[in-house]
Amino acid sequence: MTSGTGQLRLLPWAGPGGKPCYLSGDGAGYLSRLADNMEAAQLGLAGELLRKAKHLLGKRQWTQGELHLLAVQLTEALGNVHRIAVSHSASLPAPSGNDLDTVNDLEDEEDEQDSSSPSVGR
Repeated sequence: MTSGTGQLRLLPWAGPGGKPCYLSGDGAGYLSRLADNMEAAQLGLAGELLRKAKHLLGKRQWTQGELHLLAVQLTEALGNVHRIAVSHSASLPAPSGNDLDTVNDLEDEEDEQDSSSPSVGR
């Protein structure tokens, strides 16, 4: 899909040999919808895996095999999420200085809230 600026869309799957696949179009076609659905599924699976990882690590009792499998699955999920982020960031306008100040202000507020609230289970 082109983002209105003539950019190609990085698809959420790789081609032969792991090479990236790109789509050119208006974003309304079958492949664009397929890519959107696949991205949603990949993000959903990444969220489920994150919950699974927190649960497994929270037990503080795991086998070497469990940790290895978790690392493999997290690596794959992170790769998918990274590809989606790269694809979507290519279609975003560059942030202005004001946008970055707003993000920094929000992060400062979150840090203040985190430090003032009691930490449970940390």
